[in-house]
Amino acid sequence: MQGVGAIFASFVWMFWFYVTVSCIWVFITVIMDVFRSSDLGGGAKVLWVLLLVLLPFLGTFINLIARGKKMSRRQADQAQQAQGDTNSYLREDAGTSSPGAEIESAKRLLDSGAISQSEFDTLITRALIPA
Repeated sequence: MQGVGAIFASFVWMFWFYVTVSCIWVFITVIMDVFRSSDLGGGAKVLWVLLLVLLPFLGTFINLIARGKKMSRRQADQAQQAQGDTNSYLREDAGTSSPGAEIESAKRLLDSGAISQSEFDTLITRALIPA
């Protein structure tokens, strides 16, 4: 019987650990949302943080009820902004030129005399065999 009690105690401990971690996660998420919110002024942010620190559960519930829809919109907008930034970074830094365009550019340089035949061959090799 002592083993059953230990198993039950461990399940109770795991449950309360899960509840504690979940509460901390929600609390931190709400605080981050308050700081990231552009529609709140400095004074309003201070009041929200004071409420969240002094009465964490009540403050979190009030914030989720009063600003929950805006929170999800801000997170979606932030995710969309991050995706757009990533896409523009990839477009700029990945290089949009194709091997054909690089070979054409190298041929123009060779024809104008700006590069030698060996440099032209090196550029073609680099264009056809990606690093």
